[in-house]
Amino acid sequence: MNVQPTATAKPVKIPGPDHPIRIERNPNRIVVSVAGRIVADTRSALTLREASYPPVQYIPRTDVDMTLLERTEHATYCPYKGECAYYSIPTGGARAVNAVWTYEDPYPAVGAIKEHLAFYPDRVDALEERGGD
Repeated sequence: MNVQPTATAKPVKIPGPDHPIRIERNPNRIVVSVAGRIVADTRSALTLREASYPPVQYIPRTDVDMTLLERTEHATYCPYKGECAYYSIPTGGARAVNAVWTYEDPYPAVGAIKEHLAFYPDRVDALEERGGD
């Protein structure tokens, strides 16, 4: 008898007191630039605060110049958010490889970040939060 190994289910965790996740609309303008080009410009960012990690700005895809991004094969998994896909920004060179991430089908607890992208601040030239402009 030939027995096929079964796939191990990935753990799914719900945010709570031991690992809080909060998502709120950011009232400020967020501008991301690489190699002299504006990659993203929005007044509709969501700020995700997770446990003790630094806050992350999630920018709606509609406010990102997707023509400047290139999908990569890189992928990760977060038990609180789900499967994560990545993009590089070719004009940014080696530093901008896998500089952008997205949860295309996030878990319900963080469903608000669907159709949003986040940028590693150290892999772009600037990720500015501008108040009042």
